[in-house]
Amino acid sequence: MSDTIDPSAYDPKAVETAAQTHWQATGAFRVTEDASRPKYFCLSMLPYPSGALHMGHVRNYTIGDVISRHRRMKGFNVLQPMGWDAFGLPAENAAIKNNTAPAKWTYKNIEHMRGQLQRLGFAYDWSREFATCTPEYYRWEQLMFTRLMKKGLVYRKNSVVNWDPVDHTVLANEQVIDGRGWRSGALVEKREIPQWFLKITDYAQQLLDGLDTLPGWPEAVKTMQRNWIGRSEGLEIQFALEALAEPLTVFTTRPDTLMGVTYLAVAAEHPVALWAASGNEQVRAFIEECRKGGVSEAELETQEKKGVFTGLYAVHPISGDKVPVWIANFVLMGYGTGAVMAVP
Repeated sequence: MSDTIDPSAYDPKAVETAAQTHWQATGAFRVTEDASRPKYFCLSMLPYPSGALHMGHVRNYTIGDVISRHRRMKGFNVLQPMGWDAFGLPAENAAIKNNTAPAKWTYKNIEHMRGQLQRLGFAYDWSREFATCTPEYYRWEQLMFTRLMKKGLVYRKNSVVNWDPVDHTVLANEQVIDGRGWRSGALVEKREIPQWFLKITDYAQQLLDGLDTLPGWPEAVKTMQRNWIGRSEGLEIQFALEALAEPLTVFTTRPDTLMGVTYLAVAAEHPVALWAASGNEQVRAFIEECRKGGVSEAELETQEKKGVFTGLYAVHPISGDKVPVWIANFVLMGYGTGAVMAVP
């Protein structure tokens, strides 16, 4: 008898089909409560039902599946769910482009992509599948939102956002890659629009303290979370403006350096900047250039620092000296007051 294995004897399609049929028939990955085993929950980012999986999906979900299977082999009661991040303007825009109804387009894509995931053999508990566009799901989001609002933890204000002019939607900082929308590839614009916010500032210190208790988290991820929480302690200082009635309020974490101020800088969306642009083409052009940049602190740290003089002067609150006011691409309207003081 030969010990040589005949490669042609392996039929991957037949083997995979047999294994997946067995898993489905036996409910191999269906999860029920079992107090005798430790629990393990493995959730990968839910896919947007764009129509078909790509290699990025395969990579990410393979990583999650390997972790889930390893934990299951170690005796854990593993829940690995799957669902669909199916709400929002991208679905509506795609439906308009394909001349169909958003719901029909979305559910057709879900059906196709579900089949792809199942053929890949991932160990999901499909009995728990959900889509964020169904009332059965989003009613709980609405309930949570209204409860937070009643507790005074929700508020509305204007904010500068990343705007995708093709998908006509707001993008998170992580969805802007090299200045372009991650899905459409369009150049992202800065826009100031009304936004709803959760008042995480009430819990900022608690959130920061909690980061130090997380075992096994990469330090880079913890740093990203600290930046996102964005707790800063400092003072607001008012500078009178020679040409305007309202003073310019700046935020600083180093009020002890006040006597060394050489200039003030405001964000491109600041009311002072917009006032200066009304009669100055150079300022107007610079503001328009700034609109094409990102709004994250990380992006501002790496980009080339640029600015333009507004033609305005502020009055130092102690010395009475004239301090020039600039517009700078490294000042965030959403941080502090949207104005800072510069010290050498």
